[in-house]
Amino acid sequence: QVQLVESGGGLVQAGGSLRLSCEASGGIFGINTMGWHRQAPGKQRELVASIAPVGSTKYAASVKGRFTISRDNAKDTVYLQMNSLKPEDTAVYYCAGGLGGRSDYWGQGTQVTVSS
Repeated sequence: QVQLVESGGGLVQAGGSLRLSCEASGGIFGINTMGWHRQAPGKQRELVASIAPVGSTKYAASVKGRFTISRDNAKDTVYLQMNSLKPEDTAVYYCAGGLGGRSDYWGQGTQVTVSS
């Protein structure tokens, strides 16, 4: 029933920007903490950013100041604005959501590739 669908990935040059979107279905978006995770080749999946239902946000140190997570509860959508992109940001980005700190629901992922 619950489904998350990411979009907005692609190929950009270093220093460029990209905006990822994650649209949720299932009617539970507004009460879930939402987050963006990423997994780069040969590396573990890491939490990039999260946003609580009330709007409070957290960021990984590696993206703080460059990425911004936001949500529109009326549209059941969470966004990740990615600025000043670096080759190290290249990864598959996944949207996730859940209650009580859990990531119960996951999207299929969207590829972000940053060239030098």
